[in-house]
Amino acid sequence: MRYFLATFCFVALVIGGGESAGAQTAQSSIEANNADFVAKFAAKDTAGLAQHYTEDAVAFPPNEERVAGRESVQKMWQSWIDAGVTDLTLKAAQVEESGNLAYEEGTYSIKILGSDGKTSEEIGKYIVVWKKGADGEWRQHRDIWNTNPTKK
Repeated sequence: MRYFLATFCFVALVIGGGESAGAQTAQSSIEANNADFVAKFAAKDTAGLAQHYTEDAVAFPPNEERVAGRESVQKMWQSWIDAGVTDLTLKAAQVEESGNLAYEEGTYSIKILGSDGKTSEEIGKYIVVWKKGADGEWRQHRDIWNTNPTKK
């Protein structure tokens, strides 16, 4: 009986530990991916930004139509950079993983150049659905974000 109990506890520990380690791996990978995304945004490397998305990715930018496909997502980011959007920050608040999918909830900020030449800061929140490819890399599969209400 003691042997059975000890074996059961060991198996439960290994299985439970494996799930936790997997979730940590997804979170670590996604946080590293976000850091690289911010660096590529700062460098205005839209081809590099697009590589963070799956081929069939869909982005849902605020006040715009849905943007489908990696090439279209690259064009979207190019238009934002060309419009004077800078200083992107991303902060993941939560990452959950299930199989080859994960979701991330977080906050962002950007600086936007206005028509008056002045820069304003936009702060908002986002949800990203990540998909793990056959190569083991996590890429953004669905990406939606929106701005927080303006403080009065």
